[in-house]
Amino acid sequence: MKLLEEKILKEGKVLDGDILKVDGFLNHRLDVALLAALGSDIAQKFKDAGATMILTVESSGIALAFAAAECMGLPVLVAKKHRSLNISDGVYASPVFSYTHKTENNVVVSKEYLGAGEKVLIVDDFLASGNAALGLLSLLSQAGAEAVGFAAAVEKEYQGGRALIEKKGVSVYSLARIKEMSAGTIVFD
Repeated sequence: MKLLEEKILKEGKVLDGDILKVDGFLNHRLDVALLAALGSDIAQKFKDAGATMILTVESSGIALAFAAAECMGLPVLVAKKHRSLNISDGVYASPVFSYTHKTENNVVVSKEYLGAGEKVLIVDDFLASGNAALGLLSLLSQAGAEAVGFAAAVEKEYQGGRALIEKKGVSVYSLARIKEMSAGTIVFD
């Protein structure tokens, strides 16, 4: 999506450790007009997929998931990185390694909100190595739910996550696909 690519080139920064800093508009300070456009694009792409809900992982994917869900008229289920006291005993859980935070979290969703037969669109802000996506796919598998697609705002193609998701039979849609990046340079596919 040209709009997102232009925003990344204008305001994004490549940091040491292969980190793309886009928190000024995507996941810390939110450009709501941009997010609305991204959500609309995702909704258009998956309008015929039969999704009954959208699944994301806290917290950076929530805004984009909400924007897509609003356009699609669907609820959003957020996989929590930490089990809190208000989540019932019955949960699905899966380990997810965060590349940005260099930590592993055991993400959980309540069995109360995810069940067999659900058709789920997974939405996240980034797709890199695919760890978060694989963790979310594991939650769906445990529940007997089906992934109808995976959408990300930004994909770092060179980290291989797309292939891992597609190997599971899930279609992948990214709004901005980065072929390569280094200090001062971002090349889109």
